[in-house]
Amino acid sequence: MANPWAGEVTLQVNGVPVVLKLTLGALAGLEARLGADSLVGLIERFEGGAYRTADLLALIHAGLQGGGWHGTEAELAQAEIAGGFAYAAAVAARALALAFAPPEGA
Repeated sequence: MANPWAGEVTLQVNGVPVVLKLTLGALAGLEARLGADSLVGLIERFEGGAYRTADLLALIHAGLQGGGWHGTEAELAQAEIAGGFAYAAAVAARALALAFAPPEGA
């Protein structure tokens, strides 16, 4: 079970619930992977909707790694994600928001 107070969200990958958590290391890796000039630039890319599917895949993979998942990005690309693309994008957006702010009502 994910703990939103710790910046965690859950996504079901291949029928197994897994935790996404954008740790400092996961964010640094994502920044490098996407060639972002800054963390703010990275966030603006996602908030502004100027991201590609590959960016979303990289974001989800970074969060899964931060949550302890050991699969590769290529394995994630082939995985069955419960809820499909739209749900995966919503979960990724929630993980990104929780990395910088406490859950609503805090």
